Amino acid sequence: MLADLIRKKTGAEPIKYGLILGSGLGHIADQVDGVAIDYADLPGFPYAGVSGHNPKLVVGNLEGVRVAVLGGRMHYYERGQADVMRVPIETLHQLGAEAIIATNAAGTCEPNTRPGDIMMLDDHINFAGANPLIGEDTDQRFVSLSDAYDPEMRAGLRAAAQAANVEMSSGVYAWFSGPSFETPAEIRAIRRMGADAVGMSTVPEVILARFFGMKAAAISVITNMAAGLSSENLSHEHTKKMAPIGAKKLEKVLRQYLLQQSG
Repeated sequence: MLADLIRKKTGAEPIKYGLILGSGLGHIADQVDGVAIDYADLPGFPYAGVSGHNPKLVVGNLEGVRVAVLGGRMHYYERGQADVMRVPIETLHQLGAEAIIATNAAGTCEPNTRPGDIMMLDDHINFAGANPLIGEDTDQRFVSLSDAYDPEMRAGLRAAAQAANVEMSSGVYAWFSGPSFETPAEIRAIRRMGADAVGMSTVPEVILARFFGMKAAAISVITNMAAGLSSENLSHEHTKKMAPIGAKKLEKVLRQYLLQQSG
């Protein structure tokens, strides 16, 4: 079992949370007091080939809580596989994780939300239409997503943001397959459907976490206005440039949340 290999390097103590870091957020893995293992040394872990990611697993303590941090992810658009993060998510479960907190870089559909802000996800719209459980041959594949984003965790993150004096909105995230950015028409459509932010990740990981019986929460760092809402030129370079602004706020909230859980 892959988890046994990891325990030999990091110790047998179970982790409590798994953290998944998005574009421009990989530096948070370096804040963990623990052991780092390159994805290349973990059989079955995907190659996280998108610039701005930090492809290593770090297991250790952050604010007094035992965590395992995935410093990068592989996206659906890289291979056309919605379940590409199944092995890492299952490994978090095997290491003892009760819950995951996923992060991502996203575009905002709301004019009052600006680049550099952070948004907690209340729910999602699977606009990509893919699902990481396609091909699963057990009845466990019929996962309820009524509370995909755990209400208790969301309440805890709100309290953490307030305690850290960080403004954090909440909303619905729409998953697009990527890698091209959305069109203005798609943004107009998804806004009418109720989306507040758009991005190219996170939803498959949340579905997989629920499949493995873990709770889930997620926070987006807003890096751009969605297509048609501003004159800015959307690009991955722009995403990487803007991500560190919101990442500072996100790190404060994550640290405060973990500190509250360590008590």
